[in-house]
Amino acid sequence: MRPLEFGWYLPTHGDTTAYGLAEAQIAGSVELCERVVAAAEKAAFEYLLIPVGSTCWEAWISGAFMAARSATIKPLIAARPGYINPVLMAKMIATFDQMSGGRICINLIAGQNESEVEAEGVRYAKEERYALMEEEVSILKALWTTSGPVHFAGKFHTITGAHVRPRPLQKPHPKFYLGGGSRQAWEMSAKHSDVHLFWGDLPDKIAENIAEIREMARAHGRENEIGFGMRLQIICREDESEAWEAADQLVRHASERLRQERNTLYNNSVANLRVQQLAREHGDLLLPHLWTGITKVRPGAGIAVVGNPAQCADQLQQFIDVGCHSFCLSGYLHDEEAERFGRLVRPILAEHNRGRLAA
Repeated sequence: MRPLEFGWYLPTHGDTTAYGLAEAQIAGSVELCERVVAAAEKAAFEYLLIPVGSTCWEAWISGAFMAARSATIKPLIAARPGYINPVLMAKMIATFDQMSGGRICINLIAGQNESEVEAEGVRYAKEERYALMEEEVSILKALWTTSGPVHFAGKFHTITGAHVRPRPLQKPHPKFYLGGGSRQAWEMSAKHSDVHLFWGDLPDKIAENIAEIREMARAHGRENEIGFGMRLQIICREDESEAWEAADQLVRHASERLRQERNTLYNNSVANLRVQQLAREHGDLLLPHLWTGITKVRPGAGIAVVGNPAQCADQLQQFIDVGCHSFCLSGYLHDEEAERFGRLVRPILAEHNRGRLAA
């Protein structure tokens, strides 16, 4: 069995305990980032998801500075198709890997919000972005592992005699993560990802999806190489009633405008549509401690594990038992929730999964 790993989230865009309530908002800042990184590292999180988007601070610069302010945690930074020349990106990632002592992993993102992608000057439709991503990841891997000059002729890129220095410190290269619900996302993971991250769903459905993607990976000889995980929110308190109060506080002040934006700006994302479908079909609870409430106000990973430490650990264990080994988590406030996870939940999971968690 694969070792279990846990990742946390860096809210460069700011933090909150209540969407839509002005006095509950915390602006993005260096100080906020430092608090979150320190808490996540102390709680033994292995990696740190750096978000991208118009409201976020630039991910590569943020990740580099946070790597310099920490000792063990690995920034998980997006390689988005069409944003950076792949030869330059290969050199950037390899340099980051060497400078940080092997502390970078790569998040493959095609983009959820079409208007945002267009506003940033990327004119490819989503289907084309996945095709472009496939070319760019193939180029990255070739540049990092080929002994001589790299030649590549594709639909989007033509490269003649390219090479990069340095090579990555991690061998053969840093790990690739991808979260997505479309067939194109699954195909991309089957061919290239080390970890495919699912957004919140029912454990039985996750088991079905794992089996299907693993079979797709078999076509590339990678059925034993690809791993699987979950991207989830977590709201843990020592008393269950306090956890549910914190969950309700997160969404009770959200404006109708915020809810409508969530419904309209991300309707080209299969993963977002699946999350919304689950909320419609099951209401607020998929399972007694798997809550859909944040999907009303937040796109993306809006399904949360809610409860006391034993209940949260049990819900995560259900995903472990169906084949997930990686958990990319977040919670509010991000420094405080990271501390609670490390103190209250991680020890229970370590006890139930002896030998699978780092000391």
